[in-house]
Amino acid sequence: MLKNILEKSVAGCGDEHKKREQYGVIAGGVGIVCNVILCVFKFVIGYLTGSVAITADAVNNLSDAGSNVVSVAGAKLSNKPVDKEHPFGHGRMEYISALVVAFLIFLMGFELAKDSLDKIINPTETNFSIVYVIILSVAAGAKLWLGHFNNVIYKITGNINMKAVRKDCINDAISTAATVVALIVGEVTGLKFIDGAMGMAVSVIIVLAGVGIVRDILGPLLGQPPSREEVEELEKIIIADENIIGIHDLIVHDYGPGRRIASVHAEVPSDVDLIEIHDVIDNIEVQILEQMGILMCIHIDPIVLGDETVNRYKEMTREVIAEVNEKYGFHDFRMVQGPTHTNLLFDLVVPAEERTTSDREILAQVKARFKEKDDTINIVARVEHSYV
Repeated sequence: MLKNILEKSVAGCGDEHKKREQYGVIAGGVGIVCNVILCVFKFVIGYLTGSVAITADAVNNLSDAGSNVVSVAGAKLSNKPVDKEHPFGHGRMEYISALVVAFLIFLMGFELAKDSLDKIINPTETNFSIVYVIILSVAAGAKLWLGHFNNVIYKITGNINMKAVRKDCINDAISTAATVVALIVGEVTGLKFIDGAMGMAVSVIIVLAGVGIVRDILGPLLGQPPSREEVEELEKIIIADENIIGIHDLIVHDYGPGRRIASVHAEVPSDVDLIEIHDVIDNIEVQILEQMGILMCIHIDPIVLGDETVNRYKEMTREVIAEVNEKYGFHDFRMVQGPTHTNLLFDLVVPAEERTTSDREILAQVKARFKEKDDTINIVARVEHSYV
């Protein structure tokens, strides 16, 4: 229901980037209104009850409204067109704005912890009223709805800002529920420090939420490999043509949602017509852009086929590398024969997570194994770590 309403509201916005911007503006606008209303109510109740937890919760809502403003600004800035200084656009502003939201969450968590510690050391009595409990319970429910609202937009757009705001809303609901519990427990037991203790517990939850948001953002911001599903889809598209034998050295650069550029090496028969294969590669690049939204650049690697000697040495290379480590691979294989020795040239591919052994040691192991097989073989290779 909510998803349909949102999709209709952006139906006339134009391209996908403009729709994404509009979703961000809608989410931010709704968040600002809700958080300002909740902030006013909680400030009043916090003042009337003398509860530091409720007052801190009100400040939290105010900071959330600020976060929503940042989200709107991020949505607007990330959709700015390319310019001379930013030839790949401003899509990463979406990630940066999410990082600002995380910073505001950290700030709120530390401020709440400081106030709560003072309340534990110097406890004061709070004023209890069932009306306050009801209002705060409704406020917690409102935050849960706002979290659901942002989650729907996140699922539609994949906007990491919406994911951050969703987490923050859930933590706010927990925070408000905790203040309700503190009011009730303090009234029943007469323990004055409960309010401060509950505020301290909520501050820990808020800080942990900030840590989770930063962890989600750092991946795309610093550069992370494409998912296995994306790699498989790309490979499926590229090798669908009979002229493409295989691919390697796939690199995907993320310049923000919907702004990805990739490159890959495609192995083709060395005797294929250059004009023909160029046309094939052009068509594949267009297909990837249309189906996956990735601007692809494909480099052609010619491979000698049908040569028995080359095939024999290539198979030997495959076996030797597998004996060293079955997770290793190779590509760009070439062979140069001489009267006294044979040079085998290739790139040795080592998984990105393999960092316990140095590249020099790995290459030494491979060369030693080749010497055991045939001491007339000379290995000319370099180690590279896969990007996926």
